[in-house]
Amino acid sequence: MDYRDRHVIVTGGTGALGTAVVGALLGAGAFCHVPCLNDTERQAFSHRDHPRVTLIANGDLTDEGAVGRLFTSAPKLWASIHLAGGFAFAPIGKTAKQDVMRQIQMNFLTCYLCCRAAIEAIGRSGGGRIVNVAARPALEWRTGANMTAYTASKAAVAALTVALAEEVAKDGILVNAVAPSIMDTPANRAGMPKADFAAWPKVEEVTRTILFLASPDNKVSRGAIVPVYGRS
Repeated sequence: MDYRDRHVIVTGGTGALGTAVVGALLGAGAFCHVPCLNDTERQAFSHRDHPRVTLIANGDLTDEGAVGRLFTSAPKLWASIHLAGGFAFAPIGKTAKQDVMRQIQMNFLTCYLCCRAAIEAIGRSGGGRIVNVAARPALEWRTGANMTAYTASKAAVAALTVALAEEVAKDGILVNAVAPSIMDTPANRAGMPKADFAAWPKVEEVTRTILFLASPDNKVSRGAIVPVYGRS
């Protein structure tokens, strides 16, 4: 997949999946624009010194103004990949309103605002791609027991993706999402030390699906929520 001279925004780009996505995009020739929360996050990012990486101190993706500034910083935007989000595991009896709102803000609102800004920025470039990240419970609701707030917020991301894909296809913008199961990351291994790590999808494997959906090679796929479950 050839991303030479194409500009791509990657939210959540400093996380485990994001680092893999940015690395793969750089390998394909892209210019990557990555928002970060603070200097600690910036210093820990392995691609921070790459000449085609622009790190943007613009961490609050729930703020319309901050999101607007992020998307005006990338010239001739081709694609926007939205990986930012958060997870919470708790039964509904222990999930208060503030916990629900936090999941909605971290997962759905950030995605919504970034999609909204991306449509305008990509439209100025004549078309491009958007890729969101839902989750397995967004497709298989029964797997969301004991994480109902997270499940509902990711289901909203899935619904947004499909509705938006229909809305902007006429503008040459293809919108899709991936829905990972638990991915093989250091944090997930530490949190679930007795799990079968071999069955979990690797971030590099999920990355390849994301890169295709965001690439010029994807000429027809839109409105898809692609399961990336591995053997789990």
